[in-house]
Amino acid sequence: MTTTPAADERSGDSAPRRGPLEDLKVIDIATLFAGPSAATIFADFGADVLKVEHPTRPDGARTHGKSKDGKGLWWLMLGRNKRTATLNLSNPEGKEVFLRLVRDADIVIENFRPGTLEKWGLDYETLSAENPGLILVRITGFGQTGPMSRRPAYGTLAEAMSGFAFSTGQPDGPPTLPPLALADNIAGLAAAIATLTAVHNRTRTGKGQVIDLAIIEPILAMLGPQLLAYDQLGYITRRSGNRSENNAPRNTYLTADDHWVAISSSSTSIAERVMRLVGRADMVDEPWFGSGVERAKRADEIDGAVADWIRARPMGEVIAEFEKAEAAIAPVYDMSQVIEDPQLNHIGTIAAVDDPNLGRVRMQNVLFRMSETPGGIRHTGRGHGADTDEVLAGLGYSAEEIARLREEGAV
Repeated sequence: MTTTPAADERSGDSAPRRGPLEDLKVIDIATLFAGPSAATIFADFGADVLKVEHPTRPDGARTHGKSKDGKGLWWLMLGRNKRTATLNLSNPEGKEVFLRLVRDADIVIENFRPGTLEKWGLDYETLSAENPGLILVRITGFGQTGPMSRRPAYGTLAEAMSGFAFSTGQPDGPPTLPPLALADNIAGLAAAIATLTAVHNRTRTGKGQVIDLAIIEPILAMLGPQLLAYDQLGYITRRSGNRSENNAPRNTYLTADDHWVAISSSSTSIAERVMRLVGRADMVDEPWFGSGVERAKRADEIDGAVADWIRARPMGEVIAEFEKAEAAIAPVYDMSQVIEDPQLNHIGTIAAVDDPNLGRVRMQNVLFRMSETPGGIRHTGRGHGADTDEVLAGLGYSAEEIARLREEGAV
């Protein structure tokens, strides 16, 4: 029988083992979120990830969003477990340093506009000549080819063009974009899966390959059958707020003490329990009740009954009664509640990590628990170019050569 590792095995509370990917070397030359988030997953599970940034233009993620004492908080998480070095890839000397790095690497992750690596003489043919087993992960807004391939693109545009924004928001409101880098982070997850697939293939063939991932594709995949419904039925999903067109009740509801709770009833058995609990067992016997789609058509009546019952009771009582009825419910948390939740802390979802500038910080832990080879957070995001000299020395450059490369703007 396997056991789940203790929560602190994944956090900075103890020195965790490097993890199951410790034999992989990753060079992260991407910027902002999609590519770097994939690299963070590899780093969390032990890969040796080298974050390479321009000598005078650091990754924008370092200053994106909130900061404290001049330190970007997003970077502390996104840059965790990575070594950092500076390198000018458009400089001939910088290019040579990069090719030396590639010879010993397994994976390179980049997100420049298509043609940029080629312009610098770092196309895949050149890279694979140095290392035939290299996997090059190329993340762009719309892919490496096609009429829109060279346009500047961010996750926001993918959220818009994928259909996500059109189907998100209140029925009488505008299309709604998420308040976070949703498409980028979904693309990062997809890139990690694609890369590990390529690594697995390399164990059989010995050959690397190029992964062409467009940020728009993974978020489109997350929309489930919406595209298929249009193709087969001509049906376009409309905005429905917190409701679902596939089941009811499904919404957020306000309690007597002004807390919000969320209910889901994707299965009919849960919907039955909810309606019996709120005093509307009569609905359960209706012929339409067994169909989630048919219940959704009657969401006004169903939601009205559920909302009235919940509004008459404080949150503690509401959740206790739902749990007693074995019906699905959860409080709507803000981050002050997420960070203190006993369940999340019990399973190690929140990690406490020492940062050299800010002291003890808490952040999301690695994505999942593994019984034999858990990942972990070894350190927060490091300073711009903090490991440059060590990296160059490891490639055989002398102190004098490193000083010259720095003077020439190559590193």
